[in-house]
Amino acid sequence: MNEKFFEDVLALIEGPRDQKYGDSTENHARIAAMWSVLLNKKITVQEVYLCLIAIKLSRLTRSPHHRDSWLDIAGYSALAEKE
Repeated sequence: MNEKFFEDVLALIEGPRDQKYGDSTENHARIAAMWSVLLNKKITVQEVYLCLIAIKLSRLTRSPHHRDSWLDIAGYSALAEKE
């Protein structure tokens, strides 16, 4: 198991992105609210995480070794589990 990978995931979800975009829970709740309006149906924060993970999975089909996508998937998973 690569400890550096998990350290990078924690740094990603608890570090500069929080400072840049604000609290992740609030940010993803805003995304859910916006998508709910755009799609004219209720979207939950959990569904936001699933969709964001799906985007990263799609990108990985083209670039399976792109570390940033794997980091983001792990980060979204950790945030989803925390909800």
